[in-house]
Amino acid sequence: MTESPSVCRVEVRQDRLSIDDAVAMVAREGAGAIAVFLGTVRDMNEGNRVTQLEYEAYGSMACAEMNRIRLEIESEIPDVRVAAIHRVGSLAVGDVSVICVASAPHRAEAFRACRLMIDRLKERVPIWKREHGPDGPYWVGWEDARCAPDHDHGADHRSRRGESST
Repeated sequence: MTESPSVCRVEVRQDRLSIDDAVAMVAREGAGAIAVFLGTVRDMNEGNRVTQLEYEAYGSMACAEMNRIRLEIESEIPDVRVAAIHRVGSLAVGDVSVICVASAPHRAEAFRACRLMIDRLKERVPIWKREHGPDGPYWVGWEDARCAPDHDHGADHRSRRGESST
């Protein structure tokens, strides 16, 4: 029995994420393998201490893009089923921020699909991350749209991390 492509196995939520919820989205009798990826809040990023993360998303747009990615992967890899849940709000070090899962008859396809899901999610889904540390909060990957394309944001926007720009 083929599942309808309109079945949604993606979510953006404020509540704590559950591996069981994610696995249930892809579990089925024909799956000999289920691969799981957990993204967690780490205490360091690019040499800077991290004490907390905040994720923000345009929920409906994020879910729509996550679902497009899911459908792409499921059409690229035969008999694979993929799902993803991303958390928004304030998260502490060690909290799970994202879960990607994939099931397939064999492990190679499950691993490949799970990897594709997290890689494409990070590249394309409108979810923004704000890191907090000793120097204050800053948006990760932020670039000022008013700057020229060849502008060096790392050198000229240090004040975002509490450093002097002079």
